[in-house]
Amino acid sequence: MTKSSDKKARREAKKQQAKRRERVQQLLFRAAIVVIVPIALFVFYQGIFGGAPVYPPEQVSASDHVLGPDNAALTLTVYGDFQCPNCATEAMVISQAWPRISNRVQLVFRHFPLDTYPHSFEAARFAEAAGRQGMFWEFYNLLYGDQASWSGLPDATAAFEDYAEQLGLDLEQLRADAALPEVREKILADQRGGIRAGVRGTPTMYFNGEIMPNPRTAIELTGMINEFLAE
Repeated sequence: MTKSSDKKARREAKKQQAKRRERVQQLLFRAAIVVIVPIALFVFYQGIFGGAPVYPPEQVSASDHVLGPDNAALTLTVYGDFQCPNCATEAMVISQAWPRISNRVQLVFRHFPLDTYPHSFEAARFAEAAGRQGMFWEFYNLLYGDQASWSGLPDATAAFEDYAEQLGLDLEQLRADAALPEVREKILADQRGGIRAGVRGTPTMYFNGEIMPNPRTAIELTGMINEFLAE
């Protein structure tokens, strides 16, 4: 093969590679639209006909689940889905970084259950119900920490109730609270607020209302926070 024909072949290979990348990006974009649009339409419908109040990511409300000091320099708001594997990874990253950032950060968790996962909404209901007994974060840790065990079950209710028993919660009260309309409305309000703020998937993280890339490690998250607060 001559040099000119070799160059031509390389150029053609690069063109084909670029075309393949473009096709993959288009497919990913379409997949995101398929997931988000039904959620957005459903949540928009719920917003028109009632529901709990909606708050932007930088505003902390009395109904939010919060860790860290009220006067923290940074409000770290996460929109998450308990059945989403990437959300479990991010929860672990935050947990590992927490001893180094807890004096400067107020962590806020908001629900954004996706239709992609069959147990997401029920998990959110049980977490909210656990919160009514003062155990939201303990239930949050069990849901994410044991996600691989319950996410593949045909029915995850028994697993959620087992977590409640491990935490010493009143099971009958938990069941009753999980079925409350106001619990459902709180979850939907979190979703509406997330959509308004630009959430397009989970997890989505905000620093003082500014959307941020998802950190891969605790060290990366700590560096992001240090850099943000130094600006």
